[in-house]
Amino acid sequence: MTSTKIATSTPTDIIVRGKSLPRELIGNITFTEMIWFDVLGAMPTPGQRAVLDACLVALMEHGMTPSALATRLVYGSAPEAMQGAVAAGLNGVGGVFVGTVEGCAKLLARIVAAADPTAEAARVVAEARGPLPGFGHNVHRPDDPRTPRLFEVARSRGVAGAHVAALETLGAALDAAKHRHITINATGAIAAVLADAGAPTEILRGFAIIARCAGLVAHIHEEQRSPAMTSIWDAADRAVPYIAPEEQEDP
Repeated sequence: MTSTKIATSTPTDIIVRGKSLPRELIGNITFTEMIWFDVLGAMPTPGQRAVLDACLVALMEHGMTPSALATRLVYGSAPEAMQGAVAAGLNGVGGVFVGTVEGCAKLLARIVAAADPTAEAARVVAEARGPLPGFGHNVHRPDDPRTPRLFEVARSRGVAGAHVAALETLGAALDAAKHRHITINATGAIAAVLADAGAPTEILRGFAIIARCAGLVAHIHEEQRSPAMTSIWDAADRAVPYIAPEEQEDP
């Protein structure tokens, strides 16, 4: 029989993972603790809470990213549906931006499980047919400033372990293959520290979605007070001009 272990409600109570929401959870735990508890079914340790909180803060905002632009444009078109604008932005949490945390975690799990992590990291690099998830950044060079801070938080709370080590090993292998330093970006660091905190690989993108959702609400609030949609639209028109058929070059 199909069932749920997450929550139920009665006329006088709401039960989440066996605890009363009004009597045991509201006012007694933080939102970060509630996320971990609701998603994974156990109250986080202080270290797990600190690492997840740091990751949520790190991913919440990064300026006029594709997801923020999508949210602003959709909100400008349909201001009566804030949730639609947020949803439009969240659709951009994928294999290129933000959602790369999941892809990186899969590679780190492979390296951690290997008998020779260094050799496995070299194989991962050799097999890559494009950018490795968790590496590279269009703005932050030579390093993403969020990455060392996330490592510092994890290490200071006793959480950093095999996955952080695997990420550093993979970074060294990638640098050696490219003959230059490649940035370990925030999603790579987040994949490592959350995996070391005990979060399953398959749910890591969900934590990224939660963080980015809050940031998109901030962009909507700014759009309400200082609309940028028309400027973004005009900039797109200038950046991507129309070319008449008679002016087009042969492909």
